[in-house]
Amino acid sequence: MLKIKRVYEKPGAEDGWRVLVDRLWPRGIKKEEAKVDLWLREIGPSDELRKWFSHDPAKCTEFKQRYFKELDSNDALLRQIEDRLKEGTVTLVYAAKYEECNNATAIREYIGIKAGRKRIKRRGIKTG
Repeated sequence: MLKIKRVYEKPGAEDGWRVLVDRLWPRGIKKEEAKVDLWLREIGPSDELRKWFSHDPAKCTEFKQRYFKELDSNDALLRQIEDRLKEGTVTLVYAAKYEECNNATAIREYIGIKAGRKRIKRRGIKTG
């Protein structure tokens, strides 16, 4: 199961493997408090994209489209998450206040889309 959670929320055993997916360390939280198993800072949006987005809800769709393009070149980093999912729950941890659209929600959506494409290929169904 792939979950998402703000880093400021209390960690729990149900989180499984916790991976911080922000490029910058969250303000005001110590590493011991965050209880992350891995910080994949390189998977976070580029500085340019992060600054452009600025967590503006009106830019959410465009942000995801641009971020998905960046994620297309981060296969090795995504594979770390996907491999852990085979073992159990993974929680993508993020700091943004805007919970509906951020890099963690985008990564979860991207992995879901990618998994759907793999299932389709295995079944021999042609797409596009």
